[in-house]
Amino acid sequence: MPLTFSTLIAAVPLAIWLYLFLARGNFWRLRVDAIVPGSLDRWPRVVVIVPARNEAETIASAIVALAKQDYPERLSIVVVDDHSDDGTAGLARKAAVEFGLTQNMTILPAAPLAPGWTGKLWALNEGLRAAAEQAPDFYWFTDADVKHAPDTLRRLVFRAEQESLNLTSLMVLLRAKTLPERLLIPAFLYFFLMLYPPRWIADPRKRTAGAAGGCILLRRSALERFGGLKAIRGEVIDDCALARAVKKSGGKIRMGLTRNSISLRGHGGFAEIREMIARTAFTQLRYSFFLLLVTVLGLFATYLLPWILFWTTNESAWLLAGVTISLMMATYSATVRFYGLSPLWALTLPIAAIFYVYATCVSAVRYWLGRGGQWKGRAQAPGTP
Repeated sequence: MPLTFSTLIAAVPLAIWLYLFLARGNFWRLRVDAIVPGSLDRWPRVVVIVPARNEAETIASAIVALAKQDYPERLSIVVVDDHSDDGTAGLARKAAVEFGLTQNMTILPAAPLAPGWTGKLWALNEGLRAAAEQAPDFYWFTDADVKHAPDTLRRLVFRAEQESLNLTSLMVLLRAKTLPERLLIPAFLYFFLMLYPPRWIADPRKRTAGAAGGCILLRRSALERFGGLKAIRGEVIDDCALARAVKKSGGKIRMGLTRNSISLRGHGGFAEIREMIARTAFTQLRYSFFLLLVTVLGLFATYLLPWILFWTTNESAWLLAGVTISLMMATYSATVRFYGLSPLWALTLPIAAIFYVYATCVSAVRYWLGRGGQWKGRAQAPGTP
């Protein structure tokens, strides 16, 4: 193979994809949580904490799913109404009455957001304060737009007890029904797992720590060991910050995937998905212009350059680009199949990457304008206007 400039350029994305394929914790091999819960001598006491801010469309379904949990012990639920103005609290109360949860469920209006706290962490902390007297073994943090299968909590607790986990989390199944969702939601999961390979998360020798905020089971003793949510109160990417705090303090953590717990929230259009990405994208880059520039160049070299070189007349560059594209498609096809889509959707990964670059730039601009970290009407990373 003649060594030309085109060949050298084509070798760059190939090297990137060989690393991703062979040395990035096999992130692309999706392993769905399949544990079969057995019996325990004593099932731990669990308090469920559900932060809810303007969740009128989904709160009733989420509560019904919690009411149907087949957990062997009494389950206490705290719904924290985070200053909703759409009747979320009333709908939660109605669902509790209809499904006989009035004795087990508390609907707590959150106090005004304290300075230095991000919204969701403040709501969770309010729930912890209300549940403190019960002194549970575990807290189950779950979002108000997630519908869990009846055995979800039993499986989480059984695994946590069997493997001595301090934090275990499940990435719930996001909706992928509309064209924008099919194009971008599988890519969201793929990129997330690339950043936080589950195998590395579970490895105590690795610094990588991640979790999925829609479903986190947290041991109370682990929370107390690192100083409670106050220790991470200003974090925008709250779920991964929580996992990092637990792991840094010596706790064992794990993150898995499930198809049995589903997000009820749709992201029907491109604008909605852009908002989801832009909320935390620049935070992930630590608000650094340099890292933003490196990321844009890196995404170009990783996802677009191979396709550009594939059309070159240089035979050696064409061959290297073809191998690179094959690796790209092979890794992404597992995620595409996870969402029940045709393997042809794997060809759209470069398009998704372009959209994610765009959303990341939007995230950066908002931060520089003092409107970073937008979540439910709040700017949680205001930056310097």
